Amino acid sequence: MDVSIIPASTAGWAVVAAPDPPTLPDACGEEPNYLCERVFEATDGNATAARLTDWLIDRPLAIFLILLIAWIAVRVSRRYVDRLVKRIVSPPTPSSRLLFIPGFDERADLSDPEVREREDRLQLRKTARAASISAVLTSTISVGIWVIALMLVLGELGVDLAPLIAGAGIAGVALGFGAQALVKDCISGLFMLLEDQYGIGDIVDLGEATGVVEEVALRTTVLRGVDGTVWHVPNGEVQRVGNKSQHWSVALIDIDVAYDADLDAVRRVMQSAADDLCDRDGVSELILDAPQVLGVETLGADGITLRMTVTTTPGAQWTVQRELRAALKASFDAAGIEIPFPQRTVWLRNEEA
Repeated sequence: MDVSIIPASTAGWAVVAAPDPPTLPDACGEEPNYLCERVFEATDGNATAARLTDWLIDRPLAIFLILLIAWIAVRVSRRYVDRLVKRIVSPPTPSSRLLFIPGFDERADLSDPEVREREDRLQLRKTARAASISAVLTSTISVGIWVIALMLVLGELGVDLAPLIAGAGIAGVALGFGAQALVKDCISGLFMLLEDQYGIGDIVDLGEATGVVEEVALRTTVLRGVDGTVWHVPNGEVQRVGNKSQHWSVALIDIDVAYDADLDAVRRVMQSAADDLCDRDGVSELILDAPQVLGVETLGADGITLRMTVTTTPGAQWTVQRELRAALKASFDAAGIEIPFPQRTVWLRNEEA
């Protein structure tokens, strides 16, 4: 502390204590940063200039660096998440593997145009699924990064983060108890996408709802039934999934004949009718494998049931089944094979007679 002696107005001299010059902790705090310290030294201890530098240059620069790092982290996370998801979901390069076709004894080479077209459809499906999963994961990671960046920015501005963190913890607990169904739906939807249980355009059976998938979101799945009904099914409520059109489908026909029919002749007629139908324009494009007559399925009360299957493109089994039933009916009529049906004899009694 400096001591100065100055003349008093009436009583001679007076001793006045001059204030101590500001120190570095007074200007820049107990933990001074580099820029504030340099300004304090360059201005011969000017605390005002050091504080001004700290507020106008150092803190905005720190905030800018936080936001810049957060932006870079978001961009990098998106890129690496996209690569990781594509590596998990997408198949290997076509030149490095063969594609299995139902009904073929060997694995078909991709040089075949038909096989190549099928591979392209599978690739488009998996690319769309990878895009959906990447969008969900990158959005979640981006929200987390920006929330952390916001907390750091508030800390740089001198805001006490303890109440905010405590409030966020309480809100998280409340959200966990009050939105358990929402969390369940989101987690179930994520695993459905990862496991490729179904995709847009698939015909699925989700229990109460059956139809064509129009939208697959993280929380719900939207189906449209054959009667036009739109079903919104929460993913957490789906207990089992029956996908009727994934990769390929099967047209299954059960047809009855009388007990006195020659089964060998019936098989030949069925095989011939199915082969002719599969070679017809408009139907041949839907067939992936030659039709097969599996044989006797059941011995019923009214007749013998024979079963036939045809492997078709995804979702085309119902069209093939309708055409095949019509072709079998015409062939059976031409060959004189009876399709039995329940019959009842009614006796009428004339009381007057």
